[in-house]
Amino acid sequence: MNKRMFKYARKVHKWLGYLLAIQIFFWLLGGLVMSAIPLEKVHGKHLAKRSLSNPFKVHDYMASIDAITAQFEQISDIKYSHLLTKPTIEIATLNGTFTFDGITGEVMARPSESEIIENAKAHLLISAKTSQVQLLAKGPREIAYKANVWQVSFDDWLTTTLYLDSATGKVITVRSTIWRIFDFFWMLHIMDYDEREDFNNPLLISFAATSVLFCLSGILLLLQNLRIKRRKSISIISK
Repeated sequence: MNKRMFKYARKVHKWLGYLLAIQIFFWLLGGLVMSAIPLEKVHGKHLAKRSLSNPFKVHDYMASIDAITAQFEQISDIKYSHLLTKPTIEIATLNGTFTFDGITGEVMARPSESEIIENAKAHLLISAKTSQVQLLAKGPREIAYKANVWQVSFDDWLTTTLYLDSATGKVITVRSTIWRIFDFFWMLHIMDYDEREDFNNPLLISFAATSVLFCLSGILLLLQNLRIKRRKSISIISK
């Protein structure tokens, strides 16, 4: 290896170091934070349940399933469920999911705000009071902008937030400060500062490729140092 190659390697390594320093720090810090937080905590499994056990038996559903299914041409799934103290029957079709009263067979009305709050509290695993309740035509990014959802926030130190389907009252997901911290460092890690989902974005690929060059130039400089040390040791021995 000639001296000119080492000279270029030193310059490349220095300028790439200036360019990559902050992002490499974010990669390392993000990796530390994300590996230190258990995914169960991120998903809020210690804060609220996603679903509750159905307290009703098959004989509690007195509505005629034949009369309900006769209203649809193509049915992909039938589910016996419940909302608080009401047994419900959910019919999944190509045009969406429809919910019926499990006793009368009538189409279920959308849950009221008080029912939504009661259901959110029923799923909660911590002691907290509701701090804000609102019906959103379009949810925030943390729920992937899902339409027509209830957002129920609680006053605990993690600002636990439950998102519920406005049509069925079911819990869609749980969010908290832990999730938001994890999401922030995930954004820094994958360098998608908009939707935080694209792991193959051009910016990340460019910085990753540049980091490889940074490592290769560092290896060359390491070889140069080893070569110099070897020459010095041979020189000392020969004397």
